[in-house]
Amino acid sequence: MAYAAKTRTVQAPSGALGKKRGGFWQRLGADMRTNWLIYLIALPALVYFFIYCYMPMGGLIIAFKDYKISESMWDAEWVGFQHFTDFFQSYYFGRLLKNTLLLSLETLVFGFPIPIIFALLLNEMRNVRFKKVAQSITYIPHFISIIVICGLIIDFTSLDGLVNTIIKFFGGTPISFLSKPEWFRPVYVISDIWQTFGWNSIVFMAALTGIDTEQYEAARLDGASRLQQIIHISLPGITPTIVTLLIMRLGAVMSMGFEKVFNLYNPATYQTADIISTFVYRQGILGAK
Repeated sequence: MAYAAKTRTVQAPSGALGKKRGGFWQRLGADMRTNWLIYLIALPALVYFFIYCYMPMGGLIIAFKDYKISESMWDAEWVGFQHFTDFFQSYYFGRLLKNTLLLSLETLVFGFPIPIIFALLLNEMRNVRFKKVAQSITYIPHFISIIVICGLIIDFTSLDGLVNTIIKFFGGTPISFLSKPEWFRPVYVISDIWQTFGWNSIVFMAALTGIDTEQYEAARLDGASRLQQIIHISLPGITPTIVTLLIMRLGAVMSMGFEKVFNLYNPATYQTADIISTFVYRQGILGAK
């Protein structure tokens, strides 16, 4: 027997929203009493982020004021976007933007594929001991202080350093790499690849371990070579990971690290090495602006 269901709109009581809100806080309180240990474990992390990530955000107001270190930032004169306008109209803005983009994009273009290739090669190794040794050696630069890394780069690229010793051995002329603007980006990019490719390969190694081994077995039975297995199984299997990390890297293309550039550049290489963060440091800290 067919029948038509009648619907009607029921208006919520005037205090319903308040009760729902109160219910949420009551449930939260009950959950905190039940799982108090979990909240206690999370407390140090929450305190850390609040003190070092959220509280300093109040200092962003300095960018819109004529701030002087001798006075409170709250009492400084409000100037709006004047500092931004001065920066965008400055003589160095075009060079700074170009250097920042080029250095970041070159690091991305040449440095992003290396961890993928390295992870694929490690995945094909059958000697477990050699594989672990190779991983350990390539991970080490990631844990070395950036100051030590820059010191090694300066020593290696000096006129009597390792690189020039090799150049002289093959009959070449020594090059003062860090004193020539045209050599700064190659030195920076190559050293960045050496420093990070081992550590960055961990994500891709983890993605490769998630691929079903039966696919490789079926490919071997069909006569596929190891190169064909890499192209048709390994690469498609880690493509989502590659795309995700690439999007994240592109989103941070303007976030060039300050420390490494600052420790490697000098007035002779400002033409290609000076980026936005180093210019802001010189103007804001050294220039007291």
